[in-house]
Amino acid sequence: MSARLPAAEAAPRAAGRRRRVWILAVVAALALAVVLGYAAREAGRARAVAQTPSGAALLEALPEPAADGGAVRPYLLFRHGAPDQHHGRLALQYLDDLSGARTVAPLACDRVHLAAGVGICLQAKRGMLTTYEALVFDRRFRVLHRLPLAGPPSRARLSADGRLAAVTIFLAGHSYAGASFTTRTAVLDTARGQWLVEDLEGFEVLRDGRPMKAADFNFWGISFARDGRRFYATLHTDGRFLLVEGALPERRLRVVHEGVECPSLSPDGRRIAYKRRVDGEGGGHFRWQLQVLALDTGRETALTAETRSVDDQVEWLDDRTLLYARPDDATPADAGDAVWALAADNGAPPRRLLRHASSPAAMR
Repeated sequence: MSARLPAAEAAPRAAGRRRRVWILAVVAALALAVVLGYAAREAGRARAVAQTPSGAALLEALPEPAADGGAVRPYLLFRHGAPDQHHGRLALQYLDDLSGARTVAPLACDRVHLAAGVGICLQAKRGMLTTYEALVFDRRFRVLHRLPLAGPPSRARLSADGRLAAVTIFLAGHSYAGASFTTRTAVLDTARGQWLVEDLEGFEVLRDGRPMKAADFNFWGISFARDGRRFYATLHTDGRFLLVEGALPERRLRVVHEGVECPSLSPDGRRIAYKRRVDGEGGGHFRWQLQVLALDTGRETALTAETRSVDDQVEWLDDRTLLYARPDDATPADAGDAVWALAADNGAPPRRLLRHASSPAAMR
């Protein structure tokens, strides 16, 4: 005959068993949700690779130069933004057939850039805990190197020979329009998959030949010169946006102009295209005006043919034309971003090249 516990002791023990059972059930449910979520995500990826939009094709590799050494047929590689099963993936459109069907690649990126058959892809892996990575990929979209990032992607640029990649992320905040944000800009050796520079804040900064240093230094938006060792970037300090020129071997920067955000060096190396803060409508508001700076004379040209605010690091299509992403003017209101072209000499108004697209990289 088994002895029974007094009611005063049995009740707490029964409550403890129920509590343990409830905790185990919650843990099991969470684990099942994670497994099911992962399975659904992988199944979605498999379907996305197997299916392509009507009239489009799967992009298995980037175009190669012609067998006789001729130039590649000019094209744009960009982030596909249409609200379909391929949202966020890379896509390609030939510049001589912009009305044709785009081809989509199996790789998804938030920011992308491309040079000499090498690509840099900044990617957010969203889930219960969002993580970020920088991926170096080749012509066949094979990931060669994968490096973790400490915050959301902002800007990405490659040197002309594809050997160096510049990456800017947000460590705090998520927009340059905010009152407070912190960035980190680093330079990556794409062949070895190693950081050559982990943070530009480690560089010496000179203004008028004298060192300058402040606790609020923030750098972003590197643009490489064709020699692969010199570059331009934005330095933000004390409410000012300074254009700095640097050289990787010397680990030194010098201030060359003011009022410059997200610089982009022209193919001929003579001009910098950038965005500049100007007063907008209403007190306390501003918008970004695209401008071009002549490096030899310091002359600034405001590209007033574009009357809207542009928050992007522009891409030079050639020495006469700028490309950038900004919200589409089409209806409905959720049309997303589009890629626009604008004359760098302040000529014709902007024209929309691609709908549902952002982060354009031009192969000329």
